[in-house]
Amino acid sequence: MTRIALSVLTVAALLTSACQAQDETAAAELQDRPAETETLADHSFREVPESRAEMQLSFAPVVRDTAPAVVNIYTTRTVQRNMDPFFERFFGRQGPRQQGSLGSGVIVDSTGVIVTNNHVVSGAEQLRVVLNDRREFEADVLLADERTDLAVLRIETDTPLPALALAQPGTAEVGDLVLAIGNPFGVGQTVTSGIVSALARTEVGVSDFAFFIQTDAAINPGNSGGALINMDGALIGVNSAIYSRSGGSNGIGFAIPVEMVRRVVDAALTEGELVQPWLGARLQTVTGDIAASLGLDRPRGALVADIYPGAAADRAGLEDGDIILAIDGVEVNDEPGARFRYAINAVGSESRFEVLRNGNAQTIPVPVAEAPGSTEPLRQMIEGRNPLAGVELVELSPAFNEAVGFDPFARGVVVLNVQRGSAADYFGFRPGDRVLELLGARVEEIDDVESLLAGQDELKSWPIAIERRGRVLERTLEL
Repeated sequence: MTRIALSVLTVAALLTSACQAQDETAAAELQDRPAETETLADHSFREVPESRAEMQLSFAPVVRDTAPAVVNIYTTRTVQRNMDPFFERFFGRQGPRQQGSLGSGVIVDSTGVIVTNNHVVSGAEQLRVVLNDRREFEADVLLADERTDLAVLRIETDTPLPALALAQPGTAEVGDLVLAIGNPFGVGQTVTSGIVSALARTEVGVSDFAFFIQTDAAINPGNSGGALINMDGALIGVNSAIYSRSGGSNGIGFAIPVEMVRRVVDAALTEGELVQPWLGARLQTVTGDIAASLGLDRPRGALVADIYPGAAADRAGLEDGDIILAIDGVEVNDEPGARFRYAINAVGSESRFEVLRNGNAQTIPVPVAEAPGSTEPLRQMIEGRNPLAGVELVELSPAFNEAVGFDPFARGVVVLNVQRGSAADYFGFRPGDRVLELLGARVEEIDDVESLLAGQDELKSWPIAIERRGRVLERTLEL
């Protein structure tokens, strides 16, 4: 037994000595290796560690440089207490109370410009930013956009602040090492590591522009608005959401890509508002069956299924049946991806679409333009002796539809409000009803309604057709 034990110890000692010698050789090679630099366009420098010395490298230098640019955000809102009437009898009606919440943010400009999630600051009456060194500042909102779920804040400071550089678009790749920095659960600034699990996730219904970086770096409540950084210490995304039934991290987190972050920050600092461009084309994912019918070797791209007259797609010359393969050099395969790639451009600029038409590939310049129409269209109250008396009508346009959540392609005249006790109220008209026909004539504009009503005060029977929740209702109303 003793002899066997001694043999084992001897072998272990020899193995340890060999490993140490190998590590010393590897460390010397690593020290003598000429310095290599990675350009933004060249990703070949990313390598798997080849030795124990390389595996013992630490994230600490990256964290030390970037963590000071990630801040904690504390918000205060006034909420009304809702108590059961039974308890109000004994305790009386309770007044409003102050409710606090927390999130994270990233300093992107040394003058005090901070980007975070819109849902972190939405409805906040007071914003307090706490830096990594524990200094506190009151913050003002420069821009808050619900559709992108991003907000830009500013704090006043006499000294330059540490700021994160924004990574160049398109440099993130699946498998890249990343760090998530934020304030989960309010425990204080925390760093977690992981990799980029996926890019261009469009199935996440967190914002209107669903196009996310997926990471397995632990992200929890309070991380919202925090930084997702690469190994160069550059910001590649703003942490926005987690996929979890329990409320904790399950290894699936989502970050808004730096392309959209850059667009929102630029808009806040230059334009003061974010005007979203609108392509004006319905797109359909190319399935296997569609690819086979079109003679494609595989499913790819997004098929143009409908074009709104006068919109950017129409003016550029896109046609029904075109397959959009890429936008500005980046491949797209569905409508959310195409919307994102188009939306990261400023209105007034130009985007380049790679399109497959009748089997031929071509590049089409597409103007980046806002949706036609106005978000505040003219409203018309109908009066007189007719079944529509008492309704407030509005004329649909893509701009108005997008603002109120309608189908942007919907056209025509819609009931906005119904005056109580009016003829329209009696006949059962409701907000959202779309007037299709009146007196047998097609209704396209508010002027059509007014011209059809003119001089009809003595009319008793009123044929009318409306659309309600996708159903067409045709009736003849008797006055």
